Amino acid sequence: MLSFLRGPVLGVITIGLMVLNVVVIAIPLLSVALLKVLPIPPLRRWLSGVLTKIAELWVDINAVIFRLTQDFEWSIEGTDGLDYGSHYLVMSNHRSWVDVVVLQNVFRRKIPFLKFFIKKELFWVPFLGQAWWALDMPFMQRHSREYLKAHPEAKGQDLEATRIACEKFRDIPTSVMNFVEGTRFTKEKHAAQSSPFDNLLKPRAGGVSFVVSAMDGMLDTLLDVTLAYQPDPLNFWQFCCGRMKKISVRVRHRELPAWAAGDYQADPAFRARFQDWLNDLWTSKDADYAALVIQARA
Repeated sequence: MLSFLRGPVLGVITIGLMVLNVVVIAIPLLSVALLKVLPIPPLRRWLSGVLTKIAELWVDINAVIFRLTQDFEWSIEGTDGLDYGSHYLVMSNHRSWVDVVVLQNVFRRKIPFLKFFIKKELFWVPFLGQAWWALDMPFMQRHSREYLKAHPEAKGQDLEATRIACEKFRDIPTSVMNFVEGTRFTKEKHAAQSSPFDNLLKPRAGGVSFVVSAMDGMLDTLLDVTLAYQPDPLNFWQFCCGRMKKISVRVRHRELPAWAAGDYQADPAFRARFQDWLNDLWTSKDADYAALVIQARA
């Protein structure tokens, strides 16, 4: 409806509506979150469900904002057969800050609300950290290799602490999101890495292994997501200004190998096997990305 404006005017309107949405949703979200400090497990579980519904409403309103302000074509493959009551590991390539809102829209109310593993220190970010905690985002505690060399007695403590934090997900449907490349794709980063993939950065196997090991036995399915945009590259401001023409999404349902939970840091054989598995998956994703780009330009 407003997409005819385009340019900076449309960008300001889009971002203004999104900020207003955050402010309006944050009030009930943080208000309910205050009650989670009460040490009553049944109450905290019920409140977690309420908070998730509030967060899903935030995503719903964002979807309405994009329909009002943007005019681009969607091409989505592979979202049939998803289950809101299952546990998923969602892995995606990372092209732009647009990726997060795209993924939220693609999986909206089809799978459990997307959650990210977050560094423990980020809990203290004002408002955001507490909102992430309220939404049961798993805060992970990880020691650097240097720390472990100086304190070998701490080996395995970070994984065990994160596994304990994830125990609440055993009986609660959960979707854990991971951008495996660790950073947004640029030609400069691609060249600096000497990436063996034509369209992707190298996948960071350690982070994925950490997630799988911490949630050992909880995850039902891997959703392997490939994102492609036309035009590309496109930053979030350009997206809000109405420059996006087409968003292509391909979702592949994959089984996590039975051996995929292991000690990535201490077991060289497991580490090599996990890296080979992830690199094979990334080779397939590289081909998927190339095919989506060709489709988008047709």
